[in-house]
Amino acid sequence: MTSSAAVSRAKNRLLIGAILTAALTLAGQVYAEDNTGPGTGAANGNGVGLNGLSSSVISRAPASPVEEFSKQLEDFQKSVPDLNKEIQDSAAAIDSATDIDKARAAIDQLRGQVSTLLAAVSDNGPVSQLGFKALAHIRAKLKILAQEQRFKLEERQFLVDQWQRLQAETENAAKELGDARSQFAGLLQTLQSNEDFIDELVELRQAEKAIEVIKNLTRNIRDASARLNRLIGSIKPPGA
Repeated sequence: MTSSAAVSRAKNRLLIGAILTAALTLAGQVYAEDNTGPGTGAANGNGVGLNGLSSSVISRAPASPVEEFSKQLEDFQKSVPDLNKEIQDSAAAIDSATDIDKARAAIDQLRGQVSTLLAAVSDNGPVSQLGFKALAHIRAKLKILAQEQRFKLEERQFLVDQWQRLQAETENAAKELGDARSQFAGLLQTLQSNEDFIDELVELRQAEKAIEVIKNLTRNIRDASARLNRLIGSIKPPGA
């Protein structure tokens, strides 16, 4: 009985010694990693050394007050030229949108263009004569062919058939042109009869453009104000 207990105590001492040896070995490995840089644990390949943890903490450290000020100053400096240009462009756009003389000149130009078009497509205008001229040419050609003796009978008949085909196609094309011309002339006359109302609509459109310019400039100024506010905030010492 006494020898069994002695054997058991001897085994326990051997087991405790082995555990202590393993612990000392692992501690040595961790110490080595801390002195050689970040690395993975030797036991399972996933451990992180103390030095690796400290490097990760340092990399996430907040910027110093001077660094933050430099960042905000650079950001604001980049936005200043763009804002100055935006202000100048907006002022020019507002001047153009509220320039009554310029708007009236554009409307007068439109009136002149409408009058020119109406004269071209009126009942006695040049467009109305196009179909007549084309048909007159074909009819004259058919009249000449009826008396032409230079060709054989079958040759002359072939030419007459071709010119008669062109006559029919020209008559259809001239009718379509006349319908289109009449419709367009009517629309132009309607436009002319509403010139005063159209003038007001043009001015309304210009006023809407001015509103959009003002809204865009407002957004850009607010963005610049936010940058400037961050810059001013970075000037204050920590805790002030």
